[in-house]
Amino acid sequence: MASHQHLIFNPAQKVAKISHCSSMEQYKQMHEKSLKDPEAFWGEIAKSFHFEHSVTGKFLDYNFDISKGKIFVRWLEGAKTNITYNCLDVHVLAGHGDQVAFYWEGNDPADTEVITYGDLLKDVCQVANVLKARGVSKGDRVAIYMPMIKELVVAMLAVARIGAVHSIVFGGYSADSLAERMLDAQTTVLITADAVWRGPKLIALKEIADDALKICKSKKLKVKMNLVVQHMKNVTTPHTANNAAPNCNPTKKTHFDDKGNFKVGWNSDVDVWWHEAINNMSNECPPVWVDTEDPLFMLYTSGSTGKPKGVLHTVGGYMLYVATTFKYTFDYHPEDVYFCTADIGWITGHSYVTYGPMLNNATSVLFEGVPTYPHTGRFWEIIEKYKVTKFYTAPTAIRTLMKFGDEPLKKYDISSLSVLGSVGEPINPEAWLWYYRVVGDSNVSVVDTFWQTETGGHVLTPLPGATPTKPGSATFPFFGVDVALLDEEGREIKGVGEGYLVFSRPWPGIMRTVYGNHERFETTYFKKFPGFYCTGDGAKRDEDGYIWVTGRIDDMLNVSGHLLSTAQVESSLVEHPAVAESAVVARPHSVKGECLYCYVTLTEGNEYTDKLVAELKNKVRSKIGTFATPDFMQLAPSLPKTRSGKIMRRVLRKIAVGDHDFGDISTLADPNIVEELFQHRSKEGRV
Repeated sequence: MASHQHLIFNPAQKVAKISHCSSMEQYKQMHEKSLKDPEAFWGEIAKSFHFEHSVTGKFLDYNFDISKGKIFVRWLEGAKTNITYNCLDVHVLAGHGDQVAFYWEGNDPADTEVITYGDLLKDVCQVANVLKARGVSKGDRVAIYMPMIKELVVAMLAVARIGAVHSIVFGGYSADSLAERMLDAQTTVLITADAVWRGPKLIALKEIADDALKICKSKKLKVKMNLVVQHMKNVTTPHTANNAAPNCNPTKKTHFDDKGNFKVGWNSDVDVWWHEAINNMSNECPPVWVDTEDPLFMLYTSGSTGKPKGVLHTVGGYMLYVATTFKYTFDYHPEDVYFCTADIGWITGHSYVTYGPMLNNATSVLFEGVPTYPHTGRFWEIIEKYKVTKFYTAPTAIRTLMKFGDEPLKKYDISSLSVLGSVGEPINPEAWLWYYRVVGDSNVSVVDTFWQTETGGHVLTPLPGATPTKPGSATFPFFGVDVALLDEEGREIKGVGEGYLVFSRPWPGIMRTVYGNHERFETTYFKKFPGFYCTGDGAKRDEDGYIWVTGRIDDMLNVSGHLLSTAQVESSLVEHPAVAESAVVARPHSVKGECLYCYVTLTEGNEYTDKLVAELKNKVRSKIGTFATPDFMQLAPSLPKTRSGKIMRRVLRKIAVGDHDFGDISTLADPNIVEELFQHRSKEGRV
């Protein structure tokens, strides 16, 4: 961090001159008001939305101190609304029915669709009526297991329109993982699709869903409908169609008949085709008005161990927060075209593909594919095609594309870009600088956002027209967020320092509970430091007040009494021009307690040699200190990542000690990389 914390980049002038917040003075005034008078601040914002009934109780009521009783958060008590009415009806009634809500880009560039707000409203009402006809009502849970297609957006909004609660499971989780989430939520309806191509790989979603339903049935959960989208009929088949993904049943040589039609198993007791179900259904469905603190959705966080947590978000506060963070973090204006690459199966897709943009009447790109298929310039091709102005992706995607150099970008005109966002994990300064200089041509604002499934929306972020940015820093708290750093004993660290990242008061978008287990909610987030929400992340504050998130506290290393963050070491390693990406974990050491075990992925054209290993160790030693010198260095052709792009460090910790007992690795994008890393461990592992 030290070599970059003094680099400061002012907001791009083309952004600042039209920005909703155009100076640090304005930001500070707004932030101060949001803390001192949250009712006035958020009450003014609430006027932009439709509430069928206004607030009758306290605007904000909460308790963060577990020693004083039950933890709770309530916003806009007594008010009633419906989030889909604000996402759809409000815009259509205002004359924006023909406005494009989404440009859909399929896995293959030949597959596209233009979807308007008027189209979505009709489709949502039809599917809502299907659900009502099957007995789904307010408070019922509906599981959704789908690819990134229009019907996924329609499904989640249809569930919300009738006051039910959606539980979206990323399309690619195993049958066991899907069943576990359905059983925990006691979902009575599943919505899925026949299959999807992800790059050249086939994910047989219906087959996986069928296996999950068998598990649910064995556990006495009665699912009354499995609503299935016939997606494969309408998409282009990759040339490598026989390269089925690991989730496909290996006992079947093909999922296609002689005519090339995709085959699915069928259980007429529960299976219903989407296109048949909506036939003759009315395209009108009045919204169910719900209390602002009624649940909107639950989203399961897998964590590194233990049972997944059903993070529960409620309607009113979440609506205000994702709409406001979207507007200010991306500085969205009506003429913009916005592109978030996240899957809706994750919280980023909930908040910044669907709800945040639609509440702002935005035009967005909905992307089914992967960044390197059918070529490494796919993102840039889409940006040129739709003249995207605001782009939001993950550091792992940025680093992946960095490996291919600058040439793929030079084929496309991406000069329309004005704001580049980063999400998912702390971005290393080298990736930040490449993003800014190469992708943004040094004429953009970069917003490195920090938030979690639990926070609902951004809690630390620059504002693109106001905040001078430092590469690798999430900068300052968003409106309503009161940040603090605490030491191990819970003492607050003022000024420069490093500690636990916590928040002392609720913002509207904070989760309300863990579904079915409020005690776990209290223990996980509030027990360690009474009076504070504990993020589980560490952070540093520099002399200018900037916050640098250092990563999960459980990704901290204690080497001979020196506390190190994995992000700090990884940042040093990727400064070497031969390194595209790195991951660092702790390995037990008889003398030091823990030592550094480093995995490095090289840029194309570089070889892994003893000379390079020595250079990398010296790099870490010179950047951090002698105590931080890695004991182990290993070549990683690629790193074990979930399909959302997060590195699964628990797998790397197992490999570091030679332990083959990984537990569930079904969420890995490529499970085969684990054995490949083990093979390199036996060959490399240089000390």
